[in-house]
Amino acid sequence: MNESARARRKARRIAWSVRAGLVAFRALASTWRITELNGAVIHKLRAARQPFILAFWHGRMLPLLWHHRAQGINILISEHGDGEIIARVAESLGCRTVRGSTTRGAERALLGLIRTVREGGEIAITPDGPRGPTGSFASGALVVAQRSGAPIVTLAAGASSAWRMKSWDGFMIPKPFARVTIAYGNPEHFAELSAREAASHAPRMQEALVRLTATTDV
Repeated sequence: MNESARARRKARRIAWSVRAGLVAFRALASTWRITELNGAVIHKLRAARQPFILAFWHGRMLPLLWHHRAQGINILISEHGDGEIIARVAESLGCRTVRGSTTRGAERALLGLIRTVREGGEIAITPDGPRGPTGSFASGALVVAQRSGAPIVTLAAGASSAWRMKSWDGFMIPKPFARVTIAYGNPEHFAELSAREAASHAPRMQEALVRLTATTDV
């Protein structure tokens, strides 16, 4: 079998997996009981027509995609195999995708995100993706914030009961009828800093996201 035939077969397998998975996912997510904390932050930014950057841990992505469905948010998705499936799921929920990561293909991806924000788009980044270590805040989101002028809003999700995948990020899937808590941090601005100064805030932002996530794990 030649390369093109193998590529077509792989694409068909992914497409079938996504279609089947989406039916099950929508049925599952429709049972979640979602509570939003500090959501006024996002409403105020949108009322002011201020683009923003959402930053959340890779392993908490699933309930956050569901909660932000049909909002047209641009999400950074890695180019590896798992990223293709996540990208199709995100797009089916009304998100837009930018392919790359804050490590692999970083420069192209970051330039695309900066351009999107400058054009008024809202973006989402998993600062510990695509391969970890889990809970580490890479500087990519800070670079985009510094160069675009958009604030970073940390974002977290937790569930009263959930399955945890045996993956590097402990990917969380809330169980049926779980109470899901979505929490937003306050906007953080970096436009007036140099690129180096902005990047130096990565440890502080990591701690802030850790604390925010802890508020949802109750």
